[in-house]
Amino acid sequence: MKFRWSRALLALSILVGALGGVGLFTFSYANGPAYLGNDPATCAQCHIMNDQFDSWRKGPHHASATCNDCHLPPQFPGKYVAKGLNGYHHSMGFTFQSPTPDEPGARTVFHEPIRIKDFNSQILQDNCLRCHGDMVHDIVRGSTWADDAIRCVHCHSAVGHGARR
Repeated sequence: MKFRWSRALLALSILVGALGGVGLFTFSYANGPAYLGNDPATCAQCHIMNDQFDSWRKGPHHASATCNDCHLPPQFPGKYVAKGLNGYHHSMGFTFQSPTPDEPGARTVFHEPIRIKDFNSQILQDNCLRCHGDMVHDIVRGSTWADDAIRCVHCHSAVGHGARR
């Protein structure tokens, strides 16, 4: 039995190959493999994170925690699910943000300075308590998920990305 290429199959193969090639090129060009690791410098590859990276380097957590330690779940697969979601949202934001976001009517995909979203805020809270839970147990009294829960960053907003310069 001899295999015959139909035009539709050939067109589909070319399309899949082209999209795969563009995807691999983009992943390589954007230093994609670095995002699978734990190096804080990776987070500073985007200019919008420079202030956060600099303040972390000068802050107290520099010696004991990386960006991932605070901003991602510690376990597989949650860590990579959160990395994937964040990467998707960041790439969409950086791709579709207007080059002049301050102009009236400009499309704003993310705010500068960058702000943490609720999903990531909960991960941050869980990680604060993972490291410091014994010390603050009486303060939070188990209320870490409710809307009115006591958030560590409410009082300690400068801990990871403070105004230390």
